[in-house]
Amino acid sequence: MKNTITQRTVALLLAAPALLLALPAQGALRVLACEPEWGALTQELGGSLVDVSVATGALQDPHQIQAKPSLIARTRNADLVVCTGAELEIGWLPVLLQQAGNAKVQAGQPGNFAAADVVRKLDVPTLLDRGQGDVHAAGNPHIQTDPRNIAQVANALATRLSQLDPAHAADYAKRQADFAQRWQQAMARWAAQAAPLKGVPVVSQHKAFVYLYDWLGLKEVAVLEPKPGVEPTASHLQGVLAALKTTPARMVVYAAYQDSRPSDWLSKNAGIPAVRLAFTVGGTDAAKDLFGLYDDMLAKLLAAAGAAK
Repeated sequence: MKNTITQRTVALLLAAPALLLALPAQGALRVLACEPEWGALTQELGGSLVDVSVATGALQDPHQIQAKPSLIARTRNADLVVCTGAELEIGWLPVLLQQAGNAKVQAGQPGNFAAADVVRKLDVPTLLDRGQGDVHAAGNPHIQTDPRNIAQVANALATRLSQLDPAHAADYAKRQADFAQRWQQAMARWAAQAAPLKGVPVVSQHKAFVYLYDWLGLKEVAVLEPKPGVEPTASHLQGVLAALKTTPARMVVYAAYQDSRPSDWLSKNAGIPAVRLAFTVGGTDAAKDLFGLYDDMLAKLLAAAGAAK
C-alpha cells in the first residue's frame, strides 16, 4: 500500500510541470482587445503573461457591435482594454466601459490603450460634417492595414504592458524586440513583393484601405459608397461605372466583413476583378496571424493586378 501511494505521489510530481503549462498563467494580465489585430499583437508581445479575449470577430463590422452582458463581464474583469480608437468604436465602447464600471480601463487610465493615438492619421477632415456619412473627427481609423503602423503600435503597447506589469518588464521587452526583428524582416520582403502594385488604380467599396494604399502606392480612383458607411444606390454604381470609362481601374477592393454585392456588380459590369481582403486577422483562411494577414492581402492584390493587365 505504501509503495502504491509513493508511486502515485511520484507520478503526480512528474506530471505537475506539464499540467502547469496547460493551464493559463496565474496572475496573467487580463486583456480585452476590441479587434482581432490587437488581440493578435497583444499575444505576440505578452505570450503566457497575458490572457487575451477579443470583442469582435473578423467578419463583423467593427463600427457596429452590441454591448452584450458577456462582453460587459469581460470588460469588468479586464486589466487592459486595447482598441483602435479614433472613434472606430464610438458606437459601442463608451457604453461598454460605462456598464462595466471598471475604473482601471476607463478612458485616460493606464488600462485603456488606443492604438490610433500613436500613429499618423490619414483622411483627417478639415470640416466635420456628420451629413457626410460616417466621418471620424480624428481621421480614418483603419490603421491596421499598414504594417508600418503595427510596428509603431507594438512599441507603445509593449511599454504599456510593462507599465501595468512591471515585474515582467524584461520579458515584454524581450518579446517586443523579437517581434520587431521578425516584423522588419517581413516588411522588407513585402516591400519587394509589392513593387508591381505601385501606381495601380483601384476602386474601394468603403474607405477602409487608405493606409494600405498609402503603404503600397495604390491609387484610389473611386469609392462605391457615396458617403462613408452609406450603401451605394443603383444610380451611384452606374455613375462609378461611367466614370471608369475615362479613369479606368484594375480592380475593386472590399473587406471580408462586407456584403460583396456592390463590388461583384462593378466587377461584372466593368470587367475587373473583385478582391476580398481579410482586413484583420481571421478575415480569410490564410490570415491566421498578423504575418499571414499581410501575406494574404499582398497575394490577392498581386493576383488581381496580374489578371487585369
